[in-house]
Amino acid sequence: MLKSNVIKYSIMFVLLVLLQVLVLNKISFLGYAVPFAYIYFILKLPIGFNRNLSTLLGFLLGFIIDIFCNTPGINAAATTLIGFLCRPVQSLFFMVDDYNDQTPGLRLLAGGFMKFAISIILIHHIVLISVESFSYFNIKFVLLRIVLSAILTSILVFAFEGFSLNKKSSWQKSN
Repeated sequence: MLKSNVIKYSIMFVLLVLLQVLVLNKISFLGYAVPFAYIYFILKLPIGFNRNLSTLLGFLLGFIIDIFCNTPGINAAATTLIGFLCRPVQSLFFMVDDYNDQTPGLRLLAGGFMKFAISIILIHHIVLISVESFSYFNIKFVLLRIVLSAILTSILVFAFEGFSLNKKSSWQKSN
């Protein structure tokens, strides 16, 4: 990976952690849903990215969120899993070899990226909220939290993608 990409991903990592810890963790939609923007970092790792490194980065991301949120390992478990599953899930929705080393996004993959992002978001939320609840005694409550949080997170992820599309298209028009 190029030095400029390492800097770009490092800045994205820090900004998403700060956004999650300082703003989004204080938002609760109807007492059920919290958007988890930090997983956008995992979604934007290059296609075909080294699986071991994405798993490690997922763990590191979740661990830092856990430190700030005082949640012992819950976020680390969920982000480690999605870091590990990212490449196999990518191969379900698009040809990984055709887009190797490119950043996934709506501009490049359109519907494939949407399916990929929603799948990763659902996996993350199922693991995170299941481990956090530690029980399926009130299954309706757990499922409602998973679905509403996944919807909020998906909206946030696609809003980030929309901003990047607008930024790139306005940049291309000016040149």
